[in-house]
Amino acid sequence: MPARTATAALAGLTLLLVGCYPVQPRAATPERPDVTTVSAEGTSVEDGGDLVMGLSADPDQLDPTTSSSLYTRYVMSSICEKLYDIDAEGELVPQLATALPELRDDGRTVRIPLRTGVEFADGTPFDAAAVRTSLERHLTKEDSARAAEMGPVKEVAMVDDRTVELRYDQPFGPITASLADRAGMIMSPTALEELGDDFGNAPVCVGPFRFVERVPATEIRVERDPRYYAADEVRLDSITYRIMTDANIRAANLRSGDVQVVDSVSPTSIESLLREPGIGLLQTGSLGYQGITFNVGNADGVGEPPGEVDSPLADDRRVRQAFELSLDRAALVNSVFDNWFQPACSPISPETSFATKASNACPPYDPERSLELLEEAGLETPVQLSMKVSNTPDTLRLAQAIQGSVAKGGFEIEIEPVEYTTLLDAQTRGDFQLLQLGWSGRIDPHGNMYSFLATGQSSNYSGYSDPTVDRLLKKAARQVGTAERAETYGEVVRLVHRDDPLIYLYRQRNLTAYSEDVVGVSTYADGVVRLSRAGFVEGDD
Repeated sequence: MPARTATAALAGLTLLLVGCYPVQPRAATPERPDVTTVSAEGTSVEDGGDLVMGLSADPDQLDPTTSSSLYTRYVMSSICEKLYDIDAEGELVPQLATALPELRDDGRTVRIPLRTGVEFADGTPFDAAAVRTSLERHLTKEDSARAAEMGPVKEVAMVDDRTVELRYDQPFGPITASLADRAGMIMSPTALEELGDDFGNAPVCVGPFRFVERVPATEIRVERDPRYYAADEVRLDSITYRIMTDANIRAANLRSGDVQVVDSVSPTSIESLLREPGIGLLQTGSLGYQGITFNVGNADGVGEPPGEVDSPLADDRRVRQAFELSLDRAALVNSVFDNWFQPACSPISPETSFATKASNACPPYDPERSLELLEEAGLETPVQLSMKVSNTPDTLRLAQAIQGSVAKGGFEIEIEPVEYTTLLDAQTRGDFQLLQLGWSGRIDPHGNMYSFLATGQSSNYSGYSDPTVDRLLKKAARQVGTAERAETYGEVVRLVHRDDPLIYLYRQRNLTAYSEDVVGVSTYADGVVRLSRAGFVEGDD
């Protein structure tokens, strides 16, 4: 349904949520140290077994080129290695490459050396030709979500069988960080030729595990790949990713021993869960954010030119500014999430070297000014809006808290809860007024900003378009120094606060609970739960 017809259709909606979650002032979030890995040191680890992970949402397509879900990255991390990865400290490290890229021609040429003696799960040799095929697919596939992440590539060239070069007209600083995520996942060219657009139904890559089967909305199974170049480091026979959208059910299955790892632990259940013997918690800060997207121009689907959206939010930025001034972030986030998450006002984590005074700035909570802005915009209050959210208990509590907070500023929100993949689809099609979702985050700001804010990009779900923002984002990608780039990204944040196509709300901690029967589980700042080196502790059957 095109967004321009969304307002009229709202009258017919039946699945709406009413009622507010009480928001109470809380103390500031305490300091919590990161715990990234369940160490295997001093432990005897069994060879074999099936590890079951309770997954909080059903991944979208298992295709590195087109997917947009964090949960897809969980599964793909086991079956589809990348040219680069990050380590527990958030530093870039080689994975299918053998070293960090060599920059030539003042950064216009990015030379990547590749591993040798490596095969894909179908026996196809891994070489420069295979890498070029994958990277060119990312750049040229019509529905690719990766093209913007790779920047304005002029050519993907093979220097020899084990060396690839990315060539640009101008330097593109974020490329190594991009290749440490889905843009760097290399797919079997044989499988790509056979499956084409259906690659995600039976993905074939280089990885410690290979895809076996997927039962939609139920589970995904992978098994150990004997062709893997480091097969001697893999302990498990298989991994089953079981879809469990309810955090309470995931916790119950962890307690019973039916699953060994669960992601996205609800902050409200952490204390009781950790009182259980034999259960541990990994926790890391996030590079990403959770936010509220306003549909200001996504009339014909994401990636299309901005169009007309029939909504007071789309027509007048004063209305969006009023909405943001109505949000008491600190009280809301601390109350809903028991002081586990941090309020956030920009896509740049304050913990990174790209943070500046501008990126850390936060609009105040000022419901009185909100009412004034709505009056200036000529709107009667309450302004009625609809917000789509996922149907998980934590998100519903957040939505109800938002509902209560913005009421003081002159807004009345109807909450429309939908299943996660349905929410992703609505976001893509522009079928929403407001929509609450987040982004798991990348180590370079380009990965958290360009696709979401530049005109016509693959993740610009709001349909936002501003020539100055476009120019600044491209400028930042060309700059070399971190301080210089940080300053430019700060300018972008100032403009985003002015226009408010997307309100940044909070930054969660990545919370992964595990049975102490297993070791080798890791969760880093990119939010991905890594199981490729996990194993069962010997004698803990």
